[in-house]
Amino acid sequence: MSLAPVPTPEVLWRKPPVLAIAALPGTTLGRLGGPSTGASAAWAAAGAAIRKLHAAPLPPRPGRAGRSIVALAAELDEECELLVTNGLLPADLVTRNRQVAEAALQPWTPAFTHGDLQIAHVFVDGDEVTGIIDWSEAGQGDALYDLATFTLGHEEHLGDVIAGYGTDIDLDVIRAWWSLRSLLGVRWLVEHGFDPFAPGCEVDVLRSRM
Repeated sequence: MSLAPVPTPEVLWRKPPVLAIAALPGTTLGRLGGPSTGASAAWAAAGAAIRKLHAAPLPPRPGRAGRSIVALAAELDEECELLVTNGLLPADLVTRNRQVAEAALQPWTPAFTHGDLQIAHVFVDGDEVTGIIDWSEAGQGDALYDLATFTLGHEEHLGDVIAGYGTDIDLDVIRAWWSLRSLLGVRWLVEHGFDPFAPGCEVDVLRSRM
């Protein structure tokens, strides 16, 4: 994404016309449900890169992290009801996490956000960020949504990321986004052949708030 002030992969065109992404040096810091890799310095470097992104001039349109609070709250309430009525999650787990998620449903200062900043999209080599991929959800949004997405399921590295980010962070809002993102994701993941019940994944994130 040409507007992003952080390393992005080179986009290539091949014949017959096929869009391809050039390989990035380094590796990701892990994946949701898997072990995290990289030293504290690598996670801090990622935090610094995310801060640089959030401080950049705003892109012209809202992104996934910039959905309206009213629409997001309505979507969340509907999803919580479906999770319980379909028997996917117990009511007390859903109710508790819906309460936690409330802290994310507040006004935010627009920032340049990635919108899907899971750790599998960030590549590092040592303590240097070498590239960030998958910018399809980028746009104006809540910076804390990006930070929460990046640390989802890897709460043990939140301190490292915040240290690199370099500004005060409302941890209640980070935790709220963990709950909110997980509540919205469980049913979709099940319906599309993924397992949010696997160790370290979305359901474990929800249980950690109990």
